[in-house]
Amino acid sequence: MKIHTLHIEGLLVIEPTIFTDSRGYFFESFSEKWFSSRGLDYAFVQDNQSLSQKGTVRGLHFQAPPHAQGKLVRVVQGAVLDVALDIRKGSPTYGQYFAIELTAQNHTQFWVPPGFAHGFSTLEDNTIFQYKCTNYYNKASEGGVLWCDPELGINWQVNVPIVSDKDKVLPTLAQLETPF
Repeated sequence: MKIHTLHIEGLLVIEPTIFTDSRGYFFESFSEKWFSSRGLDYAFVQDNQSLSQKGTVRGLHFQAPPHAQGKLVRVVQGAVLDVALDIRKGSPTYGQYFAIELTAQNHTQFWVPPGFAHGFSTLEDNTIFQYKCTNYYNKASEGGVLWCDPELGINWQVNVPIVSDKDKVLPTLAQLETPF
């Protein structure tokens, strides 16, 4: 596996080593030993998976402390534009986001630590998105930032977004009282 640091501290792009032959491919999607040897000593306690149709936008979500979550995300089938928004008070990159295309073909994984709002848009029908979490979901701790906040200017790469009613009424970043 290769690990790439980004201009926003804490975010990491992880490229697994893929072994291919006439049968197909194999790769290790997670190794606690590999992660901890690189200073990523996190215990994952919950795995989540979603199926979405092309044009779906999910996010931007977070879990507030003490239930904050780090997420290791990847695509099993299809493709997404994955977005992490820095909502850490005092961070030099507060309010900045990073976006990356994750696909079933590139097998790339994205580490989003606590302190970020996270979301994605699906670029293909029947996209299966999977992520490991460092904390359990807690309804009372859920929060978010409006996916279409004009101040953020995120290009979700969808023409007619499919968005949940809950995500349509999230606060803008300027309205957010960040818990981080």
